[in-house]
Amino acid sequence: MNVRIVSRRSGRRWGVVALWLVLCCEPHAAWAFDPLLTGSAAPATAAANMLGDGSASVCVFGALPNPLPLQDAVERALCSNPRTREAWAQVKVEAARVGQGRAAYLPNISASWQGVRDDQKTDIDNLPQFNSNFRNFLRTESVSLSWVLYDFGGREAALKSATELLAAAQANQQAVLDAAFAKVAKDYYAAQAAQGALAAAQQIEQTANDSVQAATARTNRGVAPITDQLQAQTQYAQAVVSLTKAEGDRQDALGVLANDMNLDPNAPITLPEVGEGVKPDQAFSGSIADLIDEAKRSHPSVRAAEARVEAALAKIRQTRAEGLPSVSLVAKYSRNNEPTSFEIGQPQLPTTGSEWYVGFQVTIPIFTGFLKTYQVREQQAKAELESDTLDETRQQVGLDVWTSYEALQTATHNLDNSAMLLDISNRSYAAAEHRYTVGVGSILELLNAQSALAGAKRQRIEALTDWRSARLQLAAKLGEIGMWSLPGE
Repeated sequence: MNVRIVSRRSGRRWGVVALWLVLCCEPHAAWAFDPLLTGSAAPATAAANMLGDGSASVCVFGALPNPLPLQDAVERALCSNPRTREAWAQVKVEAARVGQGRAAYLPNISASWQGVRDDQKTDIDNLPQFNSNFRNFLRTESVSLSWVLYDFGGREAALKSATELLAAAQANQQAVLDAAFAKVAKDYYAAQAAQGALAAAQQIEQTANDSVQAATARTNRGVAPITDQLQAQTQYAQAVVSLTKAEGDRQDALGVLANDMNLDPNAPITLPEVGEGVKPDQAFSGSIADLIDEAKRSHPSVRAAEARVEAALAKIRQTRAEGLPSVSLVAKYSRNNEPTSFEIGQPQLPTTGSEWYVGFQVTIPIFTGFLKTYQVREQQAKAELESDTLDETRQQVGLDVWTSYEALQTATHNLDNSAMLLDISNRSYAAAEHRYTVGVGSILELLNAQSALAGAKRQRIEALTDWRSARLQLAAKLGEIGMWSLPGE
C-alpha cells in the first residue's frame, strides 16, 4: 500500500508589534513619543540654555548684520558650529540610553497572529475509499509575557551607569559650548585687531607719503641732500609692504571667524572699530588659588569626568550581576482552530484549541568559560582609566586657569602702558615733523619717530583686544562664561 500525502499552505504572518515598527520609521513620531520621560534631558537647541530660555526659536538667524556685533557672532557659533551640534547629539544619545535602562524594569509583552490556507490531499493506492482532500483556513493567536523580577541589582546598575553617562554628556556639552564661546570671542577680537592694524597701516602709509613729499621738496630746494629723499622713499615702500600684509592678515582673520559661525570663509563680514571704552573690573580679583580650587570642583569638564568615573563603577556592578541568577515572571496564552479527524479517510471536524500557563523562571549561569571574570576585570580597568583621566582633567583645568589669569593680568597692565606709549609717540612724531619742516631736524629723526608711532598704534589696538579676549578666556577656563560676560559696548 502506497500513501501519498500532498499538503500546501499559503498565507501571511503579522505581528501586533508592526504598529510600533511603523512609528519607529517616522523620526518625528518616535521622538514625540516619550513614555519614560527622557526627552527633557536634551535641550531644544545646540546652544542649550546659554541663549535665552533655550527654546528652538533662539537659533533662527537672518542675514549677517553690518557691522557684526560680538553677541551675534557668539549666538551663531553656539547654534551652528558642528562641534556644539555633535555635543548636543551625544546628549540625545545618552538620554535614549537612560530610557533603555528604565525600560528594563517593565515587562516584555509580545503577540502574534498567523493565518494560512491549508490544502491537504491524501491518496492511498488500492483503497480509494480512504482518500481525502481537505481545504481549511487555519488561525493561530498567542500572547506571551516575560518580566524580570530580580537580578541582583543588574538593572539598577545599568540605569545608574546610563544616568551618569547622561550627566557626563550634559556637562561635556556645557564644556564644548564654553570652548566654542571663548574661541569665537578670541577670533572675533583677533579679526578686530587685524582690522585695526590695517587702519593703522593705512595711516602710516599716508604719513610716510607725506614724509616723502616733504623730503623731496627740501631736496629740490637744495637744503637737504638726496639721501633724505631716498631714505623717505625707502620708508614709504616699507609702509606699502606692511599695508599689503595687513590686508592679507585681516582677510585670514575674517575667514577664521566665518568658519566659527559655520559660514564659508569668503562670507562678507564687517566688524565695528576697536573702541577705547575699556574699564578693567574686579570680576576676577580673587585669590588665584581660590579660583583654581573652584574650577577644579565645578568646571564642566571636571563634572563630566566625575560622572564617567561613577558610570564606570556602576558598569562593574552591572557586569557582576549579569553572572548571577535572575528570576522572571513568565506567562503565555495561545489559541488555534486546526481541525481534527478520528482516522484516515474520515472528514475533518472543526475544533478550537487553547493553551495557557503562568509561572516563574529562574535563570542560573553555571559556566561561561570564565568570561564574566575577565569582563569584570575589563570594567575595573576602565574605571581605573576614567579615574586617572579625572586627575588629568583637574590638573589641566588648574593650569588653564593659571595661564589665563596671568594673561589677563598682563593684558590689564598693558592697557595703561600702551596708552602712555601711544601718547608719547604722537607727541614725539609731531615734534620731529615740525623740526624737520623748519630745517633743524634730520630725516632719520623724522623716520624713527614715524616708525615708533606705527608700532605704538599697533600695540594699542592689540592691548585693547587682548584685554577683552583675555577676560573672556579666563571666564571660560573657570566655567563661568555666558552672554552676561560680553562687554556692553
